[in-house]
Amino acid sequence: MEKRMYKVEREDEQKRLDIYIAQKMPIEISRNLIQNAITKGQITVNGSQKKPHYKVKQGDEIQIDFHELVEETKEENILPENIPLNILYEDEELIVINKPAGLIVHPTPSIKTGTLVNALMHHVKDLDKTMQDPNRLGIVHRLDKETSGVLVVAKNAFSHHLLSKEFKERKTMKYYLAIVEGTLKEKEGEINLPLGRHPILRHKRAVVYNGKEAITEYKTLKEFGDLATLVWIRLRTGRTHQIRVHFKYIGNPLIGDSLYGKNKIEKNLQIPVGRQMLHALKLGFYHPKTKEWMEFLAPLPDDFKNLLITLTNLDGQNS
Repeated sequence: MEKRMYKVEREDEQKRLDIYIAQKMPIEISRNLIQNAITKGQITVNGSQKKPHYKVKQGDEIQIDFHELVEETKEENILPENIPLNILYEDEELIVINKPAGLIVHPTPSIKTGTLVNALMHHVKDLDKTMQDPNRLGIVHRLDKETSGVLVVAKNAFSHHLLSKEFKERKTMKYYLAIVEGTLKEKEGEINLPLGRHPILRHKRAVVYNGKEAITEYKTLKEFGDLATLVWIRLRTGRTHQIRVHFKYIGNPLIGDSLYGKNKIEKNLQIPVGRQMLHALKLGFYHPKTKEWMEFLAPLPDDFKNLLITLTNLDGQNS
């Protein structure tokens, strides 16, 4: 039975216990399940049972019966599904894919089918199904559902551990392309603003003073009049919704972003955009076994290219 221990840092002090746990857990677990686990004593503070609304203090040692909590999120077994995969590279240790927009990376308590994990279980015959959390089978990092592009998945616990360590220690290289609304005040630069959960809308992220460090480098590649800008991006950190929130904050939300964007392009010019225009273009990392540096490029999907063509034509008409 796996126990996990967290020690409360100063920046987390005075958070509700259930909120603290939700932010620390490596998988998506509802607040309701976390509150039930606290009530059952599956989560303790300094060896004692507390209420879900208990305000954590710096130095508190919080122990979680991780196995029991994860088991409660599994309403049914995750099954293999014959979902097509665009495989860029594969060997005994890992697989690299070009994820299409619309594909969820891993199952959640409410979504058990149609995910990348379901597809991997069907396509990758040597996938180690004994890894710690079968709901996240081999997943080292993630892309949002509507973000396309290159993604690496480990095939066994050894490679999963080393690749996860690389991402955590920022030894990887992650390049993106985005189409944002308007023009950027600074044509290139760095956005260094801490991110955390939105204080009111818990499904969103926001720039918050006590958030985690988040650094986004960017450079303007092409402007389409004052309508939109094609931006090259390098992520120095990998926070949830980092690119989307950072560009929203500086006044240039991603085109098609229904959660953070204004969707002016689609509404005013009647240009159909079905998702946020964000593509994970290039990923570099050290192979977990050979230690060789590897880089993979994911070609632009058709919807991204079509929008660039449309914006180019509009810019030409207006010039």
